[in-house]
Amino acid sequence: MSELKRLRTRANRTQQKVVQDLTDLAARLHAEGRIAKPPTFSIRQLSKWEGPSPPWPHPEAREVLAAYWGRPVEELGFRPPRAREPDSPPVLTPVPLTSRTPVRSPALAGAGSSPLTDQAPPPWLAETVAGSDDWRIGTDEAALLREAADDMDAIDQQFGGNRLWRPTRAHLYWVHHMIDHGIYDDALGKQLHAVAGKFTTSLGWFCYDAGLQAQARQYFAEALNAAHFTGDDELASRTLSNMARQAVDLNKGREAVRFARLAQTHAELWQAPRRVTALLAIREAQGHARVGDAFTCEAAIKRAWREWERGDDERDPDWTTFLNLAELTCLEGMCRLDLGQTARAQKLLAASEALQDVAHSRNRGMCLGRLSIAALQNGDIDHSVAATKEALRLIQGGMSSTRAAQQLKIVHDGLIPHQRASGVRDLLEQIRAHVA
Repeated sequence: MSELKRLRTRANRTQQKVVQDLTDLAARLHAEGRIAKPPTFSIRQLSKWEGPSPPWPHPEAREVLAAYWGRPVEELGFRPPRAREPDSPPVLTPVPLTSRTPVRSPALAGAGSSPLTDQAPPPWLAETVAGSDDWRIGTDEAALLREAADDMDAIDQQFGGNRLWRPTRAHLYWVHHMIDHGIYDDALGKQLHAVAGKFTTSLGWFCYDAGLQAQARQYFAEALNAAHFTGDDELASRTLSNMARQAVDLNKGREAVRFARLAQTHAELWQAPRRVTALLAIREAQGHARVGDAFTCEAAIKRAWREWERGDDERDPDWTTFLNLAELTCLEGMCRLDLGQTARAQKLLAASEALQDVAHSRNRGMCLGRLSIAALQNGDIDHSVAATKEALRLIQGGMSSTRAAQQLKIVHDGLIPHQRASGVRDLLEQIRAHVA
């Protein structure tokens, strides 16, 4: 017997009664502004949900089902598309949605604890204490934190994530403290969890950029968990896109393809705009390129360009704005490099580097690193040296990305056999001085 049917039977309710209750609850949640539109429920649909392999409900229906039964839909027997596969990303313990118990005023550390050290538990597991009896959270506070998360992402685009993961983690501690001890209604609670999810996936990305791969996967897994239990398909799409990119760098091309395709499934559920589908297509292409599947990679690249060329959309989320002409060209160049198409890769990466702007200096640094490698593999030592010098100039100007530095280490090793070429010996010393 399915979990949903077991709960209904235990409550001694008929399918007709549950359908009517769900319909009434949906109308109330819509009136309260908690769902965009009330979904339609029927006995036929409920029978499918009570079956052995229930279809994944739409976001509004998930919200209503969770509110009606008082538990996340995953605990009712539902599983997101592709999440039934044995190698799907893990879903961890859910975070409570709201807190209404009056508590004392906030403090981040309990007696004898130091939660903000590098060895501290993750924010959602850290113990916190409180002070006054009436700490009410306002919408302005949630909006301020949301803007702070956007600011962190913008700084990452320009300077990299090495110096961002610690302050972002501190912000995430504070958000979870608000969730655990603040007083707020359901609507604001949903906003706070959305902000927590945003900080969590950004923190995973910053750790990834800083070379902290295990911590990055931990934060990505928690962000994906939060997305599943709050029905946030946009957060799931973004997080899985990040995980796909990380998987490529870890030489796990097949895993990158699975993550990208699962992200595409979530994107369909929230009818994502074209820029999102373009990003997910090029993420899939990078996975295919890493395993050497040129045919499937080519198809995914074409799909990415086709989607991207349809233009901007007012619904484009902030986390996709980096995908401009320069970046998509760079990502295709990276695919060509992984496929061994060095001449084509060099041409694309050189074109991308010329298009990059100051606001995306970290991405330009990544592009220059790849361009250096492509030129080196193509036997073009002069252009490899020139690109490396420009990348070093960005590092000297404040860019702090371990990923970008690792590219220069690859260039360093590749240039050693060419030490007698003009300028190479001095360049090797500069690389060692900055990225050793």
